[in-house]
Amino acid sequence: MNYHTRKWVKPEDLNPNHSLFGGRLLQWIDEEAALYAIIQLENTKVVTKFISEINFVSSAKQGDIIEIGIEVSKFGSSSITLQCDVRNKMTHQSIITVDKIVMVNLDEEGNPAPHGKTQVEFVKDRLNKL
Repeated sequence: MNYHTRKWVKPEDLNPNHSLFGGRLLQWIDEEAALYAIIQLENTKVVTKFISEINFVSSAKQGDIIEIGIEVSKFGSSSITLQCDVRNKMTHQSIITVDKIVMVNLDEEGNPAPHGKTQVEFVKDRLNKL
């Protein structure tokens, strides 16, 4: 799994127990999944369709640096299915895992649209083709 994004847990990210608020973490995961899908599908019109059961393995505290890992598990005709792992950057202890995040590619009218992708592509490879 590739870990592309790091977040620093700050006071505004905490719950009343002084650990990372789960809703904030899910917001970060959803944003990371959307950005990953947008880059892979080469379309800014992508939405979250489904997020599977999540598993909070451990907590993060103020001052921790966490990193969010995303990988593709499947390409559908108009969707991309991702897996996510969030871990503590310093200890590599897992904080949360999400087995399935389905992002859907949309057309100009907001309807699901085929994207034609079948494998992960890297931006550097696309640029080398130009």
